[in-house]
Amino acid sequence: LLNGAVFWSSIFVFENVVLPTVQMAVLVFTQEGSGDSLWTFTEPVLSFAFSSLWVLPFFLLSKIVNAIWFQDIADLAFRSTQGRPLVNLSISIMIADTVISIVVESIFLIQGKVISLVPIQLLGSALNLVHLCLLHALYAFEYKWFSQGLELHKRLDLIETNWPYFLGFGLPLAVITSLPKSPVVAGCVFSIIFPLFIVAGNQASVYQSPGVPPLNIFAPTIQISNAVFSNTFTRFNKNEKRP
Repeated sequence: LLNGAVFWSSIFVFENVVLPTVQMAVLVFTQEGSGDSLWTFTEPVLSFAFSSLWVLPFFLLSKIVNAIWFQDIADLAFRSTQGRPLVNLSISIMIADTVISIVVESIFLIQGKVISLVPIQLLGSALNLVHLCLLHALYAFEYKWFSQGLELHKRLDLIETNWPYFLGFGLPLAVITSLPKSPVVAGCVFSIIFPLFIVAGNQASVYQSPGVPPLNIFAPTIQISNAVFSNTFTRFNKNEKRP
């Protein structure tokens, strides 16, 4: 309801009802010939105001609320099948794991965007889709794996070792969220559908692919992430040693 009936519908109403109505009013109540020039000025102002005063604040709020709800859904799904989480981690470890995961997943997303720029457009789109499928699968299974005490490198190893399964698991979500042209609408679609994938990931049993070699697709991301964190810790240690 929050992501679809409230947020997405408000964007739909603004773009398909409010803007056409205002445009019609401008053309009707202005002198002939001046309506089009006035509308070219009015339309971007209205769109900017709507995006700044409604879309952006609501988008940021929905991100925070969705993150809390996604975790609640994942916890309930895990408890319904496996009981309490198998590990009790401190808050500092949980925060560190979350931060590292966000950095790695963000770099991996950028890696997919970069590789999509290969000269052959069809190949680039296919490679980017592979990245999105595996990334969405990682999103869905990460809650379960974290509750099981699996560290990030083990989660990535599971994805790379059983990549055919996770490629198929993440394919529907990757395709559906890539259909909207607006990234905001795509975010709404993702937020509506993703809880189903959280539950599916919690209930699923990963099927292995004997004879299929691992796909070391996270290797560049891991190298960049290690370099980023190594550089950050080095600077932090130097600052600590200064009087």
